[in-house]
Amino acid sequence: MKRLSFYDEIKRNKIKSYALATVFFFILFAIVYAISFFFSTGTAILMISIATILIIAHIWHSYNHGAEMVLKSVKAKPADPIKNRYYIDTVEGLAIAAGIPAPKAYVMESPEINAFAAGKDPEHAVICVTTGALEKLKRDELEGMIGHEMTHIMNYDIRFSTLVAALVGIIAVVSQIFIRSMWFRGGRSRDRGGAVVVVLLIIGVLLAILAPVATRIVQATVSRKREFAADAGGAKLTRYPEGLAKALEKIKKENTGKMKVSEGISHLFFTDPNTSPLDKLFATHPPLDERIKRLREM
Repeated sequence: MKRLSFYDEIKRNKIKSYALATVFFFILFAIVYAISFFFSTGTAILMISIATILIIAHIWHSYNHGAEMVLKSVKAKPADPIKNRYYIDTVEGLAIAAGIPAPKAYVMESPEINAFAAGKDPEHAVICVTTGALEKLKRDELEGMIGHEMTHIMNYDIRFSTLVAALVGIIAVVSQIFIRSMWFRGGRSRDRGGAVVVVLLIIGVLLAILAPVATRIVQATVSRKREFAADAGGAKLTRYPEGLAKALEKIKKENTGKMKVSEGISHLFFTDPNTSPLDKLFATHPPLDERIKRLREM
């Protein structure tokens, strides 16, 4: 089997990003079209027209401002140039080694050890680490974790992952609008038969129930192989796999998996920030032991 080159990986991630936006557009459009069955013809046409414009605008905004949306959701703040000097210097140094512009460095409040990268491309990327990571990790461990996130930026993993984070939530929101429309409109479905109403009601209920599961499925498609590749890339950038391995060991020992972040952005993080019953079915990250093992075999 032919191994993908660095440039092949970038090209594939770009294609997947555009494909993801297209798929979400059609899913959202289909849900809006279903909602329109509960209104008069004129109102339905107006709804579909407005919704199409809003969906396109939302996808465009998610593409261009996804990183800002994620940072805002976790209440991250720019790294302090004095207090967080080593962190900022590490980001800048590893960016030079990676041959990309230095991402903007942010910090989020959490005792857990974690980090994430986001953005549409290396020129608009950000890296965010938790206060727990800055307080508990030694320098070589922090460098390994940042090197991992830098690799995600180099490979354009961040574009696809940020789009996933920004778009999956809107499906759940529109699904809720769908089911509320059915309850409020009742049988007034433009003279459609009662059977049609029942079918659409069932679809709406299923959408509302399955939206969280669908979110996890989409997140799981952000392949776990990318995490292994980013571990390898981080080790290559720092020239010290053991630093990253020790960071993962410390995470395994100290993290509780109870970070207060949305499941919609959990796949962005260095390790899964939340434990969930769905983790066994739709894990967004490889097992820590396996990651540590591979790093120590390098």
